[in-house]
Amino acid sequence: MKKRDGSRLRVVLITIGSVLFVLFVVVPVIFSLFDGSQLGNVALIPIEGEITGNGQQSFTASSLSSKEIVGFIEDAEDNPQVKVLLLEINSPGGSAVASDEIATAVKKAQKPVVALIREAGASGAYWIASAADHVIANRMSITGSIGGLSSYLEFSGLMNDYNVSYERLVAGERKDMGTPFKMLTEQERNIMQQKLDLIHEFFIKEVAANRNLEISQVKKIATGEFFLGVEALDLDLVDQLGGKEEAEAFIQEQYGLEDIDYVRYEHETSFFEVLGGVVSAFFFKVGEGIGSMLTTQQFKVLM
Repeated sequence: MKKRDGSRLRVVLITIGSVLFVLFVVVPVIFSLFDGSQLGNVALIPIEGEITGNGQQSFTASSLSSKEIVGFIEDAEDNPQVKVLLLEINSPGGSAVASDEIATAVKKAQKPVVALIREAGASGAYWIASAADHVIANRMSITGSIGGLSSYLEFSGLMNDYNVSYERLVAGERKDMGTPFKMLTEQERNIMQQKLDLIHEFFIKEVAANRNLEISQVKKIATGEFFLGVEALDLDLVDQLGGKEEAEAFIQEQYGLEDIDYVRYEHETSFFEVLGGVVSAFFFKVGEGIGSMLTTQQFKVLM
């Protein structure tokens, strides 16, 4: 009797496994083979949320992966049906490295690239937009903000108030430069500022080259200040004011397309992917501990 029950359980498990395999593996593959979404003539690639290298999601802020966006651009380049790439930008910026990776991919594209700034195309997101062949922005959008930051909270004064000491053990004189548990020395501050200034110079030179502007002209406005779209037009940071309708009209007229059919490139985050990321991040933080979280200070530049 027990053997028969075991056999039945095995059959049930195999059946359930087979059904799940068909639903989640076979069916998606079949749909992808017959999916007509890749037959459009304009690749619509969203640049939305904080620009990061890995695109880690959270419930508090959206983000995008530079690696994934670069992959989208390369896929659109390889798609013979696609004639134009449209970057739909709504981002405050993010990682300097990730922004540079996407901007480089945009410049390497052989097909025309149009950037559409909706609500925000600031800092690293503007770096990306500037690399496009044509930039359109909403008249009230936030653009520009050509600058960088690497600020952090410093707790040494608070620690002194509570008689908490920082026992400094390092191998390498500047290994803990930027830790929140001690004040920066003047020399350390100068070192960090020099590196930040160097990245700022890269940003200025890229915008000047991308927009065909004099470096001196870009330096005057590279204070980190953001501009409304209408102001950015006067400063030659964008080419045109408008939205999706104006972008489509420009693409049709400039590149001779009678109709626009979009190939949409989007990251589809599953429920289990979000849940898994939140759970793993939670347990990581618990295991790491509050003290360890505060000491993992890194020199990270945000654009």
